[in-house]
Amino acid sequence: MLSFTYNLGSMISKDREKTKAVSLRKRGSSYTQILKQVHVAKSTLSLWLREVGLSKPQKQKLTERRLAAARRGGLKKREMRIEKTAIIKDKAKKEVPKLIKDPFWLAGVLLYWAEGSKQKEWSPSEKVAFSNMDPDMIFLFHKWLKSYFMDVQLKYELYIHMSGDIDSAKQFWSNLLGIRKDRLLVYLKKHNPKTTRKNTGKKYFGGVRIVIQKSTDINRRIEGWTEGVIEYLK
Repeated sequence: MLSFTYNLGSMISKDREKTKAVSLRKRGSSYTQILKQVHVAKSTLSLWLREVGLSKPQKQKLTERRLAAARRGGLKKREMRIEKTAIIKDKAKKEVPKLIKDPFWLAGVLLYWAEGSKQKEWSPSEKVAFSNMDPDMIFLFHKWLKSYFMDVQLKYELYIHMSGDIDSAKQFWSNLLGIRKDRLLVYLKKHNPKTTRKNTGKKYFGGVRIVIQKSTDINRRIEGWTEGVIEYLK
C-alpha cells in the first residue's frame, strides 16, 4: 500500500513537472531555461517537448538569445585573451635589459621581427613560424629556437617548385638543420614554363618554413621582446 501511494505521488509530481515544462516552452523558453525550473534529465525533457511547436516569433526570440549568449561568450574570451597577452608581453619586456647584452638573442629577435609570422587582431592565435629560402637565415633562426626555447615541438615544411630536385633539396635541408629527411613535409609549387625566376638550377633547394607547434604564447613573448628592445633603445 505504501509503495502504491509513493508511485502515485511520483507520477503526479512528474505530470506537474511536464505540464510546467510544456507551459514554459510554449512561452518561448529554451531547454536550458526550463531545466533550471524543472529538474529532470534533458532526454526526458526532449521527450516531453518533441511535439510542442513554437511560433515564428518564439523561434526568432530563442535564436536571438542564443546569438546574444554567443556574443557574450566571445567578448569574455576576447577580454581574457587581451589580459593574458598583456601579462605575457609585460613579463617579456622586463627580461630585455638582461637579454639584450646577448648579441645572438638580439639577432634572433630582430630576424623574427623581420621575417616571422605576427599575431594580428583578426588572427590572434598565430603560431611561431619562420619562412625563408636563405640557408643562413634558416640555420641561424633554427639554432636560435633551439637555444632559447627548449622542449618545443618543431615542424619543418619544404616549399619547392615541381621542377626542382626534391630529393636533393630534402638532403640539403636535412644536413643543414641536423634532422631526418622524413621530418620535412613537402609542398610542391606548380611550375610555370614561362617563369622569369632566377632561383633555378642545381643550387635551387626551395624554401623552408619552421613552425613551433602550440606556440601562441611563445609568439606573444617574442612580440613582447621586440617591443621591449625598441623601448629600451629609446
